[in-house]
Amino acid sequence: MKILVIEDDKSIAELERDYLEINGYECDIAYDGKEGLELALNNDYALVILDIMLPGIDGFELCSKFREQRETPIIILSAKKDDIDKVRGLGLGADDYMTKPFSPNELMARVKSHINRYDRLTGGKSNSNKILEIRGLEIDKDSRRVFVKGEEKMMPAKEYDLLLFLAENPNRVFSKDYIFDRIWGMDAIGDVSTVTVHIRRIREKIEQNMNNVQYIETVWGVGYRFKG
Repeated sequence: MKILVIEDDKSIAELERDYLEINGYECDIAYDGKEGLELALNNDYALVILDIMLPGIDGFELCSKFREQRETPIIILSAKKDDIDKVRGLGLGADDYMTKPFSPNELMARVKSHINRYDRLTGGKSNSNKILEIRGLEIDKDSRRVFVKGEEKMMPAKEYDLLLFLAENPNRVFSKDYIFDRIWGMDAIGDVSTVTVHIRRIREKIEQNMNNVQYIETVWGVGYRFKG
């Protein structure tokens, strides 16, 4: 699933791209409005993240022109904080408006929410894979249910979120600190030992042999990796 970022600040655009890729999305970047509009109209994106103050064509004009032809969700992400700008952007067809500086985790939550909402409204025409299958392990993203060789394994919300995050990013090593921030949030009460406890509980439910794990392996001194 691919998302278009239209942002003239290279550092911000690359930050958005990094978080999108961590969350399993592909990402294209346009650094000016003209290029952004051409890409948006000539490609099939799941969502567009749009800055307002762009060279060439500004974000308001781009949003208006794009809406004449496409219904793809648009999130405006701008330094312009006045209510009149928010009202204008939403009035031109944007689905959401966020201001800078922004929380990357909040942005990802809104990206997923708008894509899911658009899928429901269009009858699920996107190419997103709703069931993740890995060697007998099935993760149903719609129902948030987990099965191992057809047998359902009950998982609380954080165990499910942690398993899905690792499974959607196979063969990548994540530190305990990163996982804690990603799943629980930087402001959460607790520490990285929570990650160890949850990994152990997940393994007890999905692994057949704890001495020879098939899914989540420990990379000593670094963190954890899901075996792809």
